[in-house]
Amino acid sequence: MKIYTRTGDTGMTGLFGGGRVSKAHLRVEAYGSVDELNAVLGQARLHLDREIGDRVRILQADLFVVGAHLATPETDERRPRPSLPPLPGDRIEAMEAWMDAADEELPALEHFVLPGGGAAACALHVARTVCRRAERRVTGLANEEAVDPVLLRYLNRLGDLLFVWARLANRREGIADVEWSG
Repeated sequence: MKIYTRTGDTGMTGLFGGGRVSKAHLRVEAYGSVDELNAVLGQARLHLDREIGDRVRILQADLFVVGAHLATPETDERRPRPSLPPLPGDRIEAMEAWMDAADEELPALEHFVLPGGGAAACALHVARTVCRRAERRVTGLANEEAVDPVLLRYLNRLGDLLFVWARLANRREGIADVEWSG
């Protein structure tokens, strides 16, 4: 099987379950941003401790499922929707528990924090901003087409988690958060 198909040479791409759309379509922007987030998280794992890195690996698998759902529009009776793995809705509670556990190690947040610190924290801050962009793209798609609300909750919680983990990574490395003093 070859990687190149030449079917996208005119700026169109195929969706899972059938149909073709522009590569600039809101749906493609949404799942493309989730794919970018997954890649950035893979890069971030190079700098993370084992606990956070193992959890990020779990989230990366979740993001494949999220992307698959985004790449599969609702279908009609002429074309059945392909079978997809279930959305990771239960992971939202796990992410909240991970944040609560991290908060026990962290000082109270009393100021805005500038992105920065050690390599792990910086990588997590970059992932957080990519996550927020993915969330905006999925929100844009949801404004136009049917999108399961679990996707938006998942991405929102993930952005929060990446912020908390960036702070935690700095704390574990003995690096103070850089507080904004505007």
